[in-house]
Amino acid sequence: MSLYIKPLTLSIALALSSANSFAIAAEASEEESAVELDSLTVTASADASAEGLSPAFEGGQVAEGGRAGILGTKDHLETPFSITSYTNDFIQDRQAKSVGDVLQADPGVREARGFGNFQESYFIRGFILNSDDIAYNGLYSLLPRQYIATELFERVEVLRGASAFLTGATPSGGGIGGTINLLPKRAPNYPLTRMTVGTEHGEQGYASLDVGRRFGDEQQFGVRVNAAYRDGGTSIEDEQANLSLFSVGLDYRGDKLRLSADFGTQDNELDETRTNVTLSGLTHIPSTPDADSNWAQPWTYSDEDDVFGTFRAEYDFNDNVTGWAAYGMRRSNESNSLANLTVSDINGDGSFFRFDNKREDRVDTGEIGLRGKLQTGSVGHDWVVSYSYFNQETKNAFLFDFDTFATNLYNPQYYSQPQPNGSELLANSLDPALNAVTKLNSFAIGDTLSFFDDSVLLTLGLRHQTLDVRDLGYDYNNFSGSEYKERELTPALGLVYRHNKQLSVYANYIENLQQGGSVPVDMGYANAGEALEPFVSEQYELGLKYETDRMGYGLAYFTTDRPRNDVDIANNVYGVEGEDNHQGVEFTFYGKATDDIKLLGGVTWLDAEQKDTGDSSIEGNDVIGVAEWQATVGAEWDIPQFDNLALDTRVIYTGSRYADNANTLKVDDWTTVDIGARYVVALGNQDLTLRARVHNLFDRDYWASVGGFPNNGYLVLGAPRTVSLSAAIDFY
Repeated sequence: MSLYIKPLTLSIALALSSANSFAIAAEASEEESAVELDSLTVTASADASAEGLSPAFEGGQVAEGGRAGILGTKDHLETPFSITSYTNDFIQDRQAKSVGDVLQADPGVREARGFGNFQESYFIRGFILNSDDIAYNGLYSLLPRQYIATELFERVEVLRGASAFLTGATPSGGGIGGTINLLPKRAPNYPLTRMTVGTEHGEQGYASLDVGRRFGDEQQFGVRVNAAYRDGGTSIEDEQANLSLFSVGLDYRGDKLRLSADFGTQDNELDETRTNVTLSGLTHIPSTPDADSNWAQPWTYSDEDDVFGTFRAEYDFNDNVTGWAAYGMRRSNESNSLANLTVSDINGDGSFFRFDNKREDRVDTGEIGLRGKLQTGSVGHDWVVSYSYFNQETKNAFLFDFDTFATNLYNPQYYSQPQPNGSELLANSLDPALNAVTKLNSFAIGDTLSFFDDSVLLTLGLRHQTLDVRDLGYDYNNFSGSEYKERELTPALGLVYRHNKQLSVYANYIENLQQGGSVPVDMGYANAGEALEPFVSEQYELGLKYETDRMGYGLAYFTTDRPRNDVDIANNVYGVEGEDNHQGVEFTFYGKATDDIKLLGGVTWLDAEQKDTGDSSIEGNDVIGVAEWQATVGAEWDIPQFDNLALDTRVIYTGSRYADNANTLKVDDWTTVDIGARYVVALGNQDLTLRARVHNLFDRDYWASVGGFPNNGYLVLGAPRTVSLSAAIDFY
């Protein structure tokens, strides 16, 4: 406890002081404009759009619609794509700390971890999406690269399926199975001052402040400020985590012009964090260690410091044509010293080596566009044209120590930090220098045609994308390394049939685009150095959506083909050899089953198969890390006998998966149960919300994820039973 009491106490004191000062200033403003507040009609919008945020669906856990890329925010039943938007109320009530915590509620998503680090990654429809490729208000890679705290966003939107036309190619080539867009916070239509304090497992403290105000004769100006601090131990033995952040969101809403801007900073520090487990030479999966055990070396750490900002403007040229422009930036510094474990014996024996890395990212991105409406006879048109760009410069340096040290998964051996002895690989003397440049440019045009009184909606789209990637390898600051520049057209076709106000049937064809890469020059391939064509993944989807006043349901069948990199052994040519075919069925539900019971969850069946590989040892096998069955069922009960008391539970199931392409290493399935409670107490002019949550109630030991990087089956151990307590007070 002593590790965090002082900084936590200081954070709480600062939060209380700031809240009190802001509240006093706001009271004076409110007294002067009480009449205007009574007739306030401003609708806060995360993206400066005229329609604002999509309203929450019954129960308040998800929204009625979400952002379909350049098509804008659309209602569920009007979109030929599958989108779920998780609200801030849901995020708070489940005490979610990160994007991954929020997405535990999604039956089609499972959290994984980056290769060799602690980056959050996500399996969506069996394909990996790295947190580098998360969008913030529609622009990629603006928020922290490895871990994004929930205080930085209002909603989490999951667009399932390929999206090259809708959102453009992602910076690192993910997004085949879906993309994630985070919406920033905006000042609401009422004065908001909320302070929250809490603890996790009794060893980590937490404090946050959330303040929002609107100003002006018509409340056209908005300010939203968020600050948070978290420090102390976790439920994993000896693991320490420290996080601090600050963000400001500004918006202006005029008759024709709407503006929004965001600025934020986050510092995330991890000490002695439990690593991934890589398998070498095993014929069986090692038994699962105790969920709270830790084999990390005591000197290991990871620090990430990010500063980001974004600006967006939207202007109505007339009643039918609107233009928009947006710009975003991120500046990041990362450093770490790692000792990842490789297990080479079923009894847990293994080894580690020291790996240090320093990285700096400079990201600049933006888009401009026009959208409008027109009528040609009986056919309506909702058209859009846009241009987007993305530029990232990455500086890197590392130390790779070839000396290995023996240890054991179940009985770790701890060492002092190994010191360089001259045999290590030292890149750029641990002084980051330019190592890679990624440039993406694209033009897109789309039109949604409406027929028969909007009962039939046909979406047509085309995007021309340029991928320009330079990898300097060890030759820092010198552009003599490999260079890749290719162009590709990616079309999209979507059809919606609105049978009535409650039921719609949809179908789509859409592609995903990723860099094909260059053939290695030092492996003896006949086509060494050749730039490969961009990899185009193709998706077909057919679905049904049904909503009553209380409940919503979605059912979708999809099939997606992703090209695979491999070698044509007969001709010694490196390139596309076969594909991963993912086909599946998703069933989702959300809303209120009764006046007192909310439901959220679903089931996913997925068949992910390696096809046309030319290798009989893997042909027809399952793709690494992908479970055939996944299910999440969450329920919340507002107890009618006790005002303001709610109980919730969630069951998460993930089927067995393979940790190798040959499908000889099978990882067991797992099920966890979470429970929670929320109680609201009225204290004069304040509301006090008390929340308690237990994750992994029965303290299940399980391998939570397998892989997270192509053709790698490393294991990540699930978190143990974890108790979280918090108290939030709203000042009115």
